Amino acid sequence: MTASRIPNTTGWLSFAGIVAIVVGVFNVIDGLVALFRNDYYLVTSQDILIFNFTAWGWIWLLLGLVQIVVGVGIIAGHPWARMAGVAMAVLAAIGQLAFLRAFPVWSVLVIAMCVLVVYALTAHPRTENA
Repeated sequence: MTASRIPNTTGWLSFAGIVAIVVGVFNVIDGLVALFRNDYYLVTSQDILIFNFTAWGWIWLLLGLVQIVVGVGIIAGHPWARMAGVAMAVLAAIGQLAFLRAFPVWSVLVIAMCVLVVYALTAHPRTENA
């Protein structure tokens, strides 16, 4: 039995999927930098809100990989991917708030992109009645 797919009639789902993949790649980059070059960030690991750079490295790496998979699922039109995309974008935005002091410009950029993903996945297209 195959899962049903949601037709992409407005382009918003394609946009959300692409931005989710980009955010996922950014989070993978965050994770790899935190794991291998923690001196790259503006503060020491004691100055970030919670955890240390190694823990954040693994968090960003795993979250980014999941976001990439979810982004591909959104583009493919899988219904589960829309809810997962919203959840992953919210988690990434909250995580970036905790990581804000370590790399503020990057964190604000990723938070803004997460907001775009949430909007694109939750806004109803004008052609739908619901």
